[in-house]
Amino acid sequence: MKPTAKTGPFVLGIESSCDESAVAIVAADGTILAQAIASQDEAHRPYGGVVPEIAARAHVEVLAPMIDRVLNDAGMGLGDLDAVAATAGPGLIGGVMVGLVTAKALAMAEGLPLIAINHLEGHALSPRLADRGLTFPYLLLLASGGHCQILEVRGVGNYRRIATTIDDALGEAFDKTAKILGLGYPGGPAVERLAREGDAKAVPLPRPLKGAKEPYFSFAGLKSAVLRAKESGDYNDADIAASFQQAALDCVLDRTRRALGEAGDVGALVVAGGVAANAPLRMALEHFAREHDLRFVAPPLKLCTDNAAMIAWAGQERLAAGLVAPEGDPLDFVARPRWPLDPDAEPARGAGVKA
Repeated sequence: MKPTAKTGPFVLGIESSCDESAVAIVAADGTILAQAIASQDEAHRPYGGVVPEIAARAHVEVLAPMIDRVLNDAGMGLGDLDAVAATAGPGLIGGVMVGLVTAKALAMAEGLPLIAINHLEGHALSPRLADRGLTFPYLLLLASGGHCQILEVRGVGNYRRIATTIDDALGEAFDKTAKILGLGYPGGPAVERLAREGDAKAVPLPRPLKGAKEPYFSFAGLKSAVLRAKESGDYNDADIAASFQQAALDCVLDRTRRALGEAGDVGALVVAGGVAANAPLRMALEHFAREHDLRFVAPPLKLCTDNAAMIAWAGQERLAAGLVAPEGDPLDFVARPRWPLDPDAEPARGAGVKA
């Protein structure tokens, strides 16, 4: 029996785009009825980063029992669900395929609509799961290990990309800085912890593209400067971490200010993605929003990193917006290693294929 009929439909979400296996059930009113996340940190820690083959195998091992557990925690059976949503890209293709095939099997077995979700859309809409008063349009800073973009979120399925990175993403720069400093994996939280002990003005580091007319990001030069600072032997690790974090924040604020000037009439500044869990970044963006008379919205930490609640919620948003056919997306929907939210956006000048 469904827990509360008035809150249906109920969507099961599956997330497997990188190194987190996640399953959740979310009701139409945004209630997270149950969720589970299986971390792979220990498996990847010896390598200092995510190994795609290890990640994909781990997803295969844990997703089925996680689905059973989440259904049990919610007091539901497969027959109580109204749809199955799964990340269909972008991400590590092996992991994406595992989650998507699992969702297809459930949809076929139970006659449920399949909703193929863009992982980035999950992040983009997750603040509306956390704050139901957040209305369109809003300016979104999407920062994670694989992406660093600023988008104008006009509605469900309607995104205008204003800025992207021309090389490394912000989360990638944090992870590589952690590796340079020998802090292990995952790197972002480790750098943030060490930075608390350091002097953010101790190490002269560059602010790539700060002041540039185009609102794009670049972190490769900053990462290289961290490596040179470490190799010089002139600075302690805490000062390097603090100086790196401050330089990164200075770049983000400068680029966000530039992007805001190119956005339409937005009412809020929103941050999402794994890097949104960084406390100094959240505080700096909240101050920025106040300066510009914008609401500031950041999801709770559990919704910043990759999770299935945001995927299920994106499925709910697409259902409510009438973007899902009664039969759902086709069961031959192909997993995608790359899938831009704004397919019409022009490539950033000098950007590589990741942007």
